[in-house]
Amino acid sequence: MRTILLPAAALLIALPACAEVSPQQQLEQRYERALAAGYKALMMCGAMAHSQAQGAARTDRHVTQWELTGIYPALDPIIRTLPHTVVREAGQIVRVEVEWSDDMPARFATYSRDTGCAVQPIGMEIPARSTVPLPTPTVVTPDISEIVEPDEALAPVIATAFDGTFGEHSRTTAVVVRQDGEIIAESYADGFGPNTPQRTWSVAKSIAATIVGTFQQGGIIDVNQSAGIGESEDDPRRAITIDQLLRMSSGRSSDTPGNRTDPMYWGGASVTERAGDWPLVHPPGTVFRYANNDTLMALAPLDPFKDEPGFDGLFQTLGMNATVAERDWQGDHMLSSQVWSTARDLSLLGQLHAQDGVWEGERILPEGWVDYVSSPTGPQPESAYGYGASWWLMRGMEGIPDDTFAARGNRGQFVVVVPSRNVVIVRRGEDLAGMGGFDLEAFTRDVLAAMED
Repeated sequence: MRTILLPAAALLIALPACAEVSPQQQLEQRYERALAAGYKALMMCGAMAHSQAQGAARTDRHVTQWELTGIYPALDPIIRTLPHTVVREAGQIVRVEVEWSDDMPARFATYSRDTGCAVQPIGMEIPARSTVPLPTPTVVTPDISEIVEPDEALAPVIATAFDGTFGEHSRTTAVVVRQDGEIIAESYADGFGPNTPQRTWSVAKSIAATIVGTFQQGGIIDVNQSAGIGESEDDPRRAITIDQLLRMSSGRSSDTPGNRTDPMYWGGASVTERAGDWPLVHPPGTVFRYANNDTLMALAPLDPFKDEPGFDGLFQTLGMNATVAERDWQGDHMLSSQVWSTARDLSLLGQLHAQDGVWEGERILPEGWVDYVSSPTGPQPESAYGYGASWWLMRGMEGIPDDTFAARGNRGQFVVVVPSRNVVIVRRGEDLAGMGGFDLEAFTRDVLAAMED
């Protein structure tokens, strides 16, 4: 199936002819177009292929409406104008191609059922297409037949998650609430359902920490050991521990403050190329600096196991069957952001933590691990939220128990765990970037209050 919104030539933005546009500005504009094309290829591939794998195929128009609207300001005006092609074989998505320049190959992302979508490097040639006629895909409506309706007390609160009450520019796609291990309420926006995966963004960091915890439980690593950064033993970065990486206190520089790692996420650069070589600017363990690179390097000691079933065996153990941890084109996990999962699956991750790492009588995480990830033992951000080991802390917030902690991701991905109440709250969204987002604190407080009625 080929979907092109407008002729490519009409959409290639001509750079202004005035002399004020410097060669550097031209280069930056060209690079932004290449990144926008990579963003579109990867997000459309992930949204369409993963939902199709779960029997709830989405159209490119629906993906454009949600995942490709209201993104980073520099890319947003570009991304939806770039022509795209969804390539299928035997009805299954194999890649998505996006045109961006008349003198370079289209950007493209390839799909594998086991490892998800991977955006390829800028300039890589596109594989030849099959000449066999392809069947028209069937669009399957998300399965909403078994949704657990909220009770009379919770229903009004769940409804307000979708109407802008908790953020004028928020766009909620799913809410799931668990209590004592059971789903007691869920709701979905049109076109989404229990079997619709979305990108977790930085909720993946909490997933990564959980995977680290399973390896610690197995005696394979210790979070207090060196992460092995650097090529020699006398490299001062060898002092950086896995714990410091999980707590965003490595002391290293990074691409930008925050979680923008565009060359890896959208440009096709590999984790190996980009995540490990940043120099120290502070003594390890002294300064909080949120960075995707730290999460990626916290997993580096697990590289020998990355192709073994046990690496992401956590998903099978918990029944997170719609969850896929994607990799870069060289085969390294992108567990700082690039995981696709449903709201129900993420509620199982939260439930594991609400149960102190025990699942069906088996200890999956080390004893005390939940206290470990929810303790602010490292340097802290200047934020209402504290930070543990790749989980955000919600201490000192009115109406919310102090033991509450949360996984948080871009565009409003949240998994809230309240161990003292045995409650898990998941909210998924596609909030408009830079517009205030979703008020998680207020929503959590209202949900917990309604559950007391």
